[in-house]
Amino acid sequence: MADPNPKVAGKGFAQLRDAGITVETGLLEMEARHINEAFARHILTRLPLVTLKSGMTLDGKIAPPPGDSLSPSALGAMGATGGWITSVEARAHVHELRHDSDAIMVGVGTIIADDPLLTDRTGLPRRRPLLRVVLDSRLRCPLDARLVKTAKSDVLIFCSFAEENKKRQLEEHGIRVEQVPLGSSDGRPDLNKIIARLGEIEMTSLLIEGGALVNWTALAAGVVDKIFLYYAPKILAGSGSVPFAGGPGFRRLDQAAQVKNIRLHRFGEDFAVEGYLRDPYIAPQEHI
Repeated sequence: MADPNPKVAGKGFAQLRDAGITVETGLLEMEARHINEAFARHILTRLPLVTLKSGMTLDGKIAPPPGDSLSPSALGAMGATGGWITSVEARAHVHELRHDSDAIMVGVGTIIADDPLLTDRTGLPRRRPLLRVVLDSRLRCPLDARLVKTAKSDVLIFCSFAEENKKRQLEEHGIRVEQVPLGSSDGRPDLNKIIARLGEIEMTSLLIEGGALVNWTALAAGVVDKIFLYYAPKILAGSGSVPFAGGPGFRRLDQAAQVKNIRLHRFGEDFAVEGYLRDPYIAPQEHI
């Protein structure tokens, strides 16, 4: 494939051809584009490629009704009391997604309810540490959370209201705290500005592993480029179970997020849907 960077695209080919070397492109091009999609998105927009990941039942539930689940915040993988929603194989693949990402993002509700580490546990070498990002509008992140205790300049919290004492305590634990404007009247940080900020610090890819509210907020804000949704052969049913995305939702079918270029994957008894809400190789003005 050609280099997606418009500043250099074709120059290398021209130099080789001027030297008398035959150059052809297209062999395994789709595989090459898949590997380079985060770089392409960042080089064309200065924004990271944003992937929304979740694990759920066949009927789109990420947890049983609150109070009956081991994971009240509905992180997306552990749901039913006594076990996980998705299989061992699927959960192992999640770490591959983390390994392929520069940053991972959750809401503070996940930190409070699940106390996750949010680490890449593949054991494979990384080009840079995985940046752990938390949306925490009022700095509610507990100081005894595992994420706080293990912070080594690899945790970034975005807030809307920074209580100075709590901010100082978090920073003393090696956590970066940045205040961003509100995205709406609900007091939550502006996701578009957060994604832009991550692009500024050269994060080329972001994996969102949020609960129902964060998932909806990301979709509603239009920041999602790609989805990777794991489905387990289970049906929770019931109006009280937690859906993949909460909030008001899209009111009309012609407003729904349209997923294209779908790939299906199998992980043990589970399957996953990988697809795109927009082409990472198309610059914004070309979408018009």
